[in-house]
Amino acid sequence: MKVLIAGGAGFIGSTVASACLDNGLTPVVLDNLSTGRAEFVQDRIFYQGDIADGHLIDRIFADHPDIEAAVHAAALIVVPESVEQPLRYYRENVAKSVDLVDHLVRNGCGKLLFSSSASIYRPGEDFSVDENAALSPLSPYARSKAVTESILEDAANAYDLRVISLRYFNPVGADPSMRTGLQIRRPTHVLGKMILAAENGDPFTLTGTDWPTRDGSGIRDYIHVWDLALAHVQALRRFEKVLPADGGKRYEAINVGTGAGITVRELLGAFEEVLGRPIPTVEVGRRPGDSPGCYARTERVGELLDWRATLSVTDGIRHSLRWSRMLGSVLRD
Repeated sequence: MKVLIAGGAGFIGSTVASACLDNGLTPVVLDNLSTGRAEFVQDRIFYQGDIADGHLIDRIFADHPDIEAAVHAAALIVVPESVEQPLRYYRENVAKSVDLVDHLVRNGCGKLLFSSSASIYRPGEDFSVDENAALSPLSPYARSKAVTESILEDAANAYDLRVISLRYFNPVGADPSMRTGLQIRRPTHVLGKMILAAENGDPFTLTGTDWPTRDGSGIRDYIHVWDLALAHVQALRRFEKVLPADGGKRYEAINVGTGAGITVRELLGAFEEVLGRPIPTVEVGRRPGDSPGCYARTERVGELLDWRATLSVTDGIRHSLRWSRMLGSVLRD
């Protein structure tokens, strides 16, 4: 099977491409390299350009008429930045997604996996959520994902298109074979900031300590990025079982997480244990757009995709640290 991966030079997309290659699927990567890395698409079928560029996408399908499905992993993802630049986030994440889907439908690509986010949920009392949990996105980034899901569901009901939205939780780690990993040197996510604190001596900033969780810090579902990538492979392989072409249903949302909630303080403890020493830490208030977080109920992903997470948060920390040590030799400035 040949698969178009939009955003396939970024952290998630490049790891999905690696998992596809390891499992007999051929990725065709489209990325504008605004945040993705050219190093991640070496020796892969690659087109540099924007997901909204209809002429380029027409060329991709002319060159590869055997593409059977697309993965949409192209998006801006930094929550505080989305609060500061909401119009940019809606333009890049929503408006360009509309263009992409239009181009896919025109070229006869009727299967789409969408990279959505667990940030769209309103957490339940125990912070766990299933796919029917109430939605309450708190940042422009999260709202861009929720709006795009609604657009995709409407498009699936109107056109020759079936869509599976994979609602990711909090990816950590790197490709265990160290082919790809987090593609920026100063990451904004919590584990990346812990690594920077360990490497540079800068304090790790624990944001938000008054959430109604067991220790006051936010709670998350930290899924290893390789497990997440393998969930994509399973979704591509089982697409017809999840959404049969002759069935009535055209759209499905599926949580992809571990099913276990870990607080930021607990993640910090696990990180220091793997590292073998403490790191400097300061505690501050909540950031704009922050939420207490949530973790996945995973019954649906097990039933529909025959998938479960197999790598631990400790694996994710260990692989992230190894990847960070390699960055200088992997990424060119």
